[in-house]
Amino acid sequence: MRNETQRLIFVHVEFLKMKAIALMILEELEDGVQWDKTFAKSQNFLAKVAGEAVADYRAGKTKALDPDTL
Repeated sequence: MRNETQRLIFVHVEFLKMKAIALMILEELEDGVQWDKTFAKSQNFLAKVAGEAVADYRAGKTKALDPDTL
């Protein structure tokens, strides 16, 4: 009887470990989906900012980046 109880406890602990791992994987997948949605929504904003940067460059409103001054 004692061995059977120990086996059942072991099986249950292993099940809980697998469940925890599965939940972590699901959370990672959800984070990926959320990132994709957020990135897709930002495309209009990124295009606008890029256009403004190009316009500033063409208008001479920019200066060369000097990595030594960062």
